[in-house]
Amino acid sequence: MRAAVAIVSLVVSGALIAVTSACDQDGSRLSKVRYGDCDVSGRRGEFHLTPETAGALTVKTTLPAPGWWNGDTPQSVRSGYEYCMAANIAYRSGLDRVAVENAPFPEVVSGRTKDFDLALAQITITPERSKVAKFSPPYLSSTLGLLIRKGERIDEDNISDVRIGVAEGTTGEQFVEDRIKPAEPVKAYANDPEMIRALEDGRIDAVVHDTTILLPYAQNEGSRVSLVGQYRTDQGYGALYPMGSPNRAELDRVIRQLIDDGTLAKLSAVYLGAAFGRDPAKIPYLTVHEST
Repeated sequence: MRAAVAIVSLVVSGALIAVTSACDQDGSRLSKVRYGDCDVSGRRGEFHLTPETAGALTVKTTLPAPGWWNGDTPQSVRSGYEYCMAANIAYRSGLDRVAVENAPFPEVVSGRTKDFDLALAQITITPERSKVAKFSPPYLSSTLGLLIRKGERIDEDNISDVRIGVAEGTTGEQFVEDRIKPAEPVKAYANDPEMIRALEDGRIDAVVHDTTILLPYAQNEGSRVSLVGQYRTDQGYGALYPMGSPNRAELDRVIRQLIDDGTLAKLSAVYLGAAFGRDPAKIPYLTVHEST
């Protein structure tokens, strides 16, 4: 006798959760919770968290972030590398939903935000940030890309002579100030779309920002910008935990498991590969010409 199957869809905090229930031959009831469009794996409830909100994993991020969080608002996000990473953490921790909270990036990394379990926002782990928050093991390496308008000739030899835009409060801002040392004042932007518009409109000449964040803009149909190179940083992205988090050790264990069992590699192939349309490893590496 085949199992009888029923599917129930619920909307919780803007995230669609589908609960598929089945009665097996012995009458036992099985269930699988879905988080947006994410596929989850592993053993549900293997890890034990004390979440900020009962039954939910509360995650801070900065939107928009195509490829990482596919949706412009917390209510519309249903997929993406970091969203589905959070979904797998929630599932393996026995939590029924992911509660997404949007916040400006400088606030997320400054330790000023509260009432969340972890932040996933392509946050590069740095000693300075580790003074105000704690980080997970790095889950993805990071580089800084150089984005310019198509048809322009800007490279490692003349980058210090042009107007450069950066994302406010990021390692890219620090890298430009400390390593590239441009002759023109650096312009910091509160969000990525505003920064890209400034580049397209000619208010700045180049953008230096995380390669994996810039790639989707360069690959968009009809794009007027081009990603011409990347700088090595020898750094990686980590999940950020608030100081004193009771879940730090357990979340570290979940994230290590997601790395070791290949889950994050699969998410990268599905979401980042689709968003980028280009292998980041094949983008030329640039050299910083240190001033003397």
